[in-house]
Amino acid sequence: MKLSEIGVVVLLVAGAQQHIMVDELSAQMLPVEQENFQSVINGKQTDLFVLENNNGMKVAITNYGGRIVSWLAPDRDGNMDDIVLGFESLEEYRTAGSSSYGATIGRFANRIAGGKFELDGETFQLEINNPPNHLHGGPGGFYHVVFDAQQLSSRHLRLQYLSPDGEEGYPGNLLVQVQFILNDDDELIIDYTAATDKSTVINLTNHAFFNLRGASLGIINDHELMINASHYTPVDDTAIPTGEITPVEGTPFDFREMAPIGMRQSRDHAQLRYVRGYDHNYVIDREQKDKIALAARIYEPETGRIMEIETTEPGIQFYGGNFLDGSDTGKSGRPHEFRYAFCLEPQHFPDSPNQPDFPSTRLDPGELFHSVSIYRLTADQN
Repeated sequence: MKLSEIGVVVLLVAGAQQHIMVDELSAQMLPVEQENFQSVINGKQTDLFVLENNNGMKVAITNYGGRIVSWLAPDRDGNMDDIVLGFESLEEYRTAGSSSYGATIGRFANRIAGGKFELDGETFQLEINNPPNHLHGGPGGFYHVVFDAQQLSSRHLRLQYLSPDGEEGYPGNLLVQVQFILNDDDELIIDYTAATDKSTVINLTNHAFFNLRGASLGIINDHELMINASHYTPVDDTAIPTGEITPVEGTPFDFREMAPIGMRQSRDHAQLRYVRGYDHNYVIDREQKDKIALAARIYEPETGRIMEIETTEPGIQFYGGNFLDGSDTGKSGRPHEFRYAFCLEPQHFPDSPNQPDFPSTRLDPGELFHSVSIYRLTADQN
C-alpha cells in the first residue's frame, strides 16, 4: 500500500533499518545487551536501539512492540540506575505474563466495552482479550508487531508500522509513526502520528512500568504523586467507564497536591475494590484543548528522582501495579511483585468509541492523528 492511497498531509518516512552504535563504555553500563534483542520475527529484523544525551542519560528501545526496555537516570547524588521494569532478552518479552511492558499501545489503548463499537451505522467486533472486554488493541496489538526502525541520530529513533485493514477487527489501513527523542534537558519526547484510508478509531500511548527507586526495587506506595486533574472517569466492575466524569475532591483519587500513593489506597472504596487499587483515567486540567499541559509529577524520596509528564492528550491513566504478582522475573533476576511499579499513560479516555460525552477518538481519511507526550527526569538536591 502506498502513502498516496491514504492521502497523508505530511511525509511519513519508513526508511531502511539503521543503527547508531553507542561507544563501548556506554554499552557496558546498560543493563541489557543488544544481541539479546536481535532476531527475526515474521520476516522482520528486531534490534535494540540506544538513545543517549550529553548528561549520560540513556534510553534503550526495541522495535519489537516499540518498547522502552531500559532507562538509566541519575539520582540526587548522580548515581545511575534503571527505572523501567522489563527483561534482558526479546524472548522474555515474548513469553512474559503481561504483553504491555514498556510497549507502544495500539490501535486502541485501554479498554473497549464488549470489544464492540459503531461507526457510521456499522458495528465492528474486536478481539476479546480481557473478558468481557477488548484491551490495548487485542491479543495481536502493537506490542507484538515489529516496527520498521530508523535511528536518525544518537538521540532520535523513528519507528513505523502499517496496520492492515481488519487487523484485530479494526477498519482501515492505518499507518503509524512513533518518534522517540532524548534531549539535553533530560526529556524523552514521544511523538505519535497516524493516518488511515477508512474511518476508524485510534488511541496511542506508551505502557512503561516505572519505579523511580530502581526497577523492581520495592513497593511504590511511598512515591509521592501529583495528578493535574480535578475529575476522573469511574468504572464498573469490569473496569469500563460508567460514562460519568466525577470530581476527585473528597475521594481517594484526589492527587491535585503531592501525596504518597499508598496514603488513601487502603480505603474501603468500590472503585479501588474493582481493580485492586488505582487503575483509572484522569481528566487533565488544561487551559487550551490539544495544547501541551502538565499531567502528572511523581517523586521518590529515597533517591530524589522526579518525573514530570506533559502531554497533548486529554487524559492520563494511573495504574499502581495492582496485577503484578511476582510470576515475571525481570532484569537482574528481580521479580515483578505486587505494586512494584506504576504506569502513567497519557491517552484519550477508555471506551471512548462508546461514550459520546468523551473526547472523540475517531480518525477519518485525509486527517492526521498527532499526539505528543514528554517525560522529564530530574532529581532534588537535598
